[in-house]
Amino acid sequence: MKNPKIKPDIIFKEFWRQNDRFASLFNTVVFEGEEVIKPEELSELDTDVSTMVEFNEYKETLSRARDVVKKAAHGVDFVIMGIENQRKTHYGMPLRVMIYDALGYLKEYQEISRKHREAGDKASAEEFLSGLHKEDRLHPIISIVIYYNEKPWDGPKSLRDMIVDMPEKLGRVFSDYRMNLLQVGESGKYRFGNEEVQIIFETARYIYGGEFDKVRTLLKEKIVAPDVGAMIGVMTDSDLLVQEALESKGGMNMCTALERLEERGREAGRIEGREEGRKEGRAEGIAEGKREILFALLKAGAEIKLLKEVSGLSEEEIKTLRKEIE
Repeated sequence: MKNPKIKPDIIFKEFWRQNDRFASLFNTVVFEGEEVIKPEELSELDTDVSTMVEFNEYKETLSRARDVVKKAAHGVDFVIMGIENQRKTHYGMPLRVMIYDALGYLKEYQEISRKHREAGDKASAEEFLSGLHKEDRLHPIISIVIYYNEKPWDGPKSLRDMIVDMPEKLGRVFSDYRMNLLQVGESGKYRFGNEEVQIIFETARYIYGGEFDKVRTLLKEKIVAPDVGAMIGVMTDSDLLVQEALESKGGMNMCTALERLEERGREAGRIEGREEGRKEGRAEGIAEGKREILFALLKAGAEIKLLKEVSGLSEEEIKTLRKEIE
């Protein structure tokens, strides 16, 4: 039974809030190991991308919140980056990410337009129509979806994957939208510069495969920070690891925690086996008692119709029992 006090989303967000971890993730997965994003240049942004969408007389408020969003200086400008965590395959994820990104662009567009209005900036007819001046530019948004599950992602990875088959001519002009998907189970192809990021992905991947010896070799007697242990617990869907991590002071020994996890699994198996044995014993006892009662009724000359009603057996089964006592 899941512990309702454990909030995976909060643990996930707190872990990636640290700039050095966030930068390592993007530099490794998006920028192929090149240090494009520097931790000291990162700043946290509001995760709320809710906004009002207006087209002529149509108005609708869209309420959306991202998991983690940061802004990084990039030359004289900046780039906006977001992380989405996903425990289960989401068959509409490319569309969902596209909407998040689009709302981010829309939010910046509306902010630029508002500043022009408040400043009373002169504008051409075209600039007045759009709210943007000719030289205005939006900033790039990059999103990563982290999928932490031992089962491979079997859903779409781009908008095109969600679209019906198209004729080749139509496909050539179709505007696709591809999401950056990081599957924990396939993270072995990456080498993260940040040690803690490397530990969570590598440990989770080994646990998925039941390779606890490799975890022990990786960590030995290493003490990991509580939020690292909790993150591993979240990624492997282990409330026990999360609880131990959150209750640890100054860090936790992952190998010791895994030993307790394995022992709990063995104990659960023993309890299940004993309970199953008791159930089978009770079932056999009930069946034997029922059989004795039926024999007694048959010997007393009870009619087959009555025996069918009280026992639930078929006429053929009752006749077979009668032969046993004849």
